Amino acid sequence: MNQSNTNGQDGLFTTETAGLPEVASPGVLRLRDGDRLDLRIGPVRKRLDSAELRMLAYNGSVPGPNLHVDQGSEITVQVRNDGDVEATVHWHGLRLENRYDGVPDETQVPIPVGGTYTCKVRFPDAGFYWYHPHIREDFGLEMGLYGTIVVEPSDPGYWPAADRQLTLTLDDLLVEDGHIAPFRKSGPTFVAMGRYGNVMLINGETEFSGQASAGEVVRLYVVNTANTRIFNFAIRGARAKLVGGDSGRYERETFIDEVLLAPSERAVVDVLFDTPGQIRLEHRTPDHTYDLGAFTVTEGAASDAAGSFGVLRTDPELAAEHQSIGHDIERPPDKILAFYSLMPLLYGADDTPASAYACPMHPEVTAAEPGTCPQCGMKLLAVPAGAPASYACPMHPEVTAAEPGTCPRCGMKLLAVPAGAPASYVCPMHPDVTAAEPGTCPQCGMKLVASDAPPPAAEPGPGAAHSAHGHGDGLEWEDEMLEINRVSDSSNMIWQLIDRKTGAVNGAISWSFTVGDRVKIRLVNEMDSDHPMHHPFHVHGAGRFLILSRDSEPEANLVWKDTVLLRAGETVDILLDVSNPGLWMAHCHIAEHNQSGMMFSFNVARDREQAR
Repeated sequence: MNQSNTNGQDGLFTTETAGLPEVASPGVLRLRDGDRLDLRIGPVRKRLDSAELRMLAYNGSVPGPNLHVDQGSEITVQVRNDGDVEATVHWHGLRLENRYDGVPDETQVPIPVGGTYTCKVRFPDAGFYWYHPHIREDFGLEMGLYGTIVVEPSDPGYWPAADRQLTLTLDDLLVEDGHIAPFRKSGPTFVAMGRYGNVMLINGETEFSGQASAGEVVRLYVVNTANTRIFNFAIRGARAKLVGGDSGRYERETFIDEVLLAPSERAVVDVLFDTPGQIRLEHRTPDHTYDLGAFTVTEGAASDAAGSFGVLRTDPELAAEHQSIGHDIERPPDKILAFYSLMPLLYGADDTPASAYACPMHPEVTAAEPGTCPQCGMKLLAVPAGAPASYACPMHPEVTAAEPGTCPRCGMKLLAVPAGAPASYVCPMHPDVTAAEPGTCPQCGMKLVASDAPPPAAEPGPGAAHSAHGHGDGLEWEDEMLEINRVSDSSNMIWQLIDRKTGAVNGAISWSFTVGDRVKIRLVNEMDSDHPMHHPFHVHGAGRFLILSRDSEPEANLVWKDTVLLRAGETVDILLDVSNPGLWMAHCHIAEHNQSGMMFSFNVARDREQAR
C-alpha cells in the first residue's frame, strides 16, 4: 500500500499504527442504578497473526467493555469521540428514551472528533443487548466499535439455573496486505454483498480459549456483530439449550445443535459440560466449518444447575401471547414493506434508451416507453433491439431460458443473449478478458458473460472458479463475487425498502403509530430484485416485535425480537408492539446496505391526541 493511502490521503481513512496504544483486553463493568460510565472512542493497535492493524475501540478494547446492569436501572454515559469520524452510540435493542437512541441528526447532533456527548441509558427489559456506532456504521463496526450489555432480570427465577455466564461476540474482518481493507471517506463500498471478512473473530480474537469443569453449566450470551456475515454457531461435544433471544427468554426452551444468527441478532445458550476434554466452538456453513476455539473441560462434580439442565421450561407470558395472536396471524397486514434492489453496475442504468420495454416478471407486458407493469408494479426493462434468442444468467452462463426470468441457482435476473450463438464470452469486470467458451475470469474469478464481440485468438488461463451462488436456502454464506462487490457503492448498487401500499422508498416512507398499537407488518424480500439477497431487518426502540409467520407458516416458538432475518424470496409477518414515543429508525442491519440508504424513520405518538 502506498504511503498516501496509509496516511489517510487519497480519500481513504488512515491505516497508520505508529504511536497508537496497544489494544486492551475487554473487561466487565458492573454498573448500578445512577452510576456514570465514561466511554471513549479512540484508535488502537492490534496484532492479528502477522498483521498489525489500526482499529477503533471503546475504552481501549475490542470488543468494548461488557456492561452488566440491573433491569429497571438507568445510568449516565459520557461519550468522548477521539476516533476518525463523527460519532454517535446506538444502544441496540433497548427501549430507552428516544433522544438518546443515537441516530445522527434525528435524535442527536453527531459528536465531532474531539467532542463529547452525555446521555441517559435505561434498561427496562432483561436480556442481552449491545452498542455500536450509527454514523458510518460500515466503517465503525469493521474497525472494532461494538460492546455488549447483559441486563440482569429483576425476577431471580427468570432464567434457568447456571453456574456462571460469558458473553461472546462473533465477527469477521477483511485483512489485505497487512491492513484492514481500505474504507473511502466519501461513503461505503462493498455495497452489493456487504463486506465479508477473511478472518473470523470471537471476542476480538482469532481463537477462543476457555476453561470449564465437568458438571458445570455456563450461560453463553452470543451476538453477531459482523457487518454482513451470518453465523451458524454450534458447540461440538457438549449439550446446548436455547433459552433466550434478542430481548429476553423464549416461549419454550429447546435443546439445539446450532443457532443461526444474522448481523445484530442475539442468542442466550446454556451449555452443560458433562465430560472432560476439548469442546469446540464452530461456525457451520453448507460448504465449510470454521473452528472458533474451544473450552478445555477438566474433572469436576455436577452442580445443582447441571441437575436441572434437562428441564425445558415454558414462559407463561409468551405462552399467553401465543394464544392471543391467532387473529393477528390471520388478519391482513397493516403495512407491507418490500426489500428490493437495482444493480446498474451489472445491468446498466434504468434510463438506458430502448425501442421497447417489458416486465421482467410478465414478459407479455410490453410498452414503447418506460413505465411499470399493471400486473405487479415492477419497472419495465429495456428490451435489446432485435429478438434475443435466449436469456442467460451473468453468474451462471450455462443457465439459459427462452424467456426473461431469474436464475434458479442464484436468483439473478437473466440477461438477453443476442440471436445466434454467442461469438465470445467476456468478463463483466474486465472487458479485455474474453474467451471463445464459457469460463471464468483469471483476474477476478467472475463467470464470463455471453457477448457478440469476436472471439480471441487464444484462451485465457484458468481462473478462480466460484462455487454456486447460494445453496437454495436464500442465504449468502460467503462473498461469491468479491471483485464486483469491491467496486460497488451507493451509485451503482441501489438497495431499497419500499412501502408497497404507497410506493414510498427508503427515507420517503412515512409511517405514524401511537403507543399501544400492535402493528402487523408484512416483510417481503422480493426475488424480482436485480440482486436477491438475505436481509436482517432491525427496528429501533419504539417497541419490540413477535414473528407471526414465515412464508405463511406460523412461528412455533415465540421470542421478543428487534431484528429478523429475511431469506431471499421469503415473506415474514411480524407484530410490532408499540410502547415508546418518539422518532424511530428501521433498517437493514447489513452495515453497507443501511449506510447506502436502506433505512427510514417512523413516528410514534404518546397518545391519540398527540397523534392528531
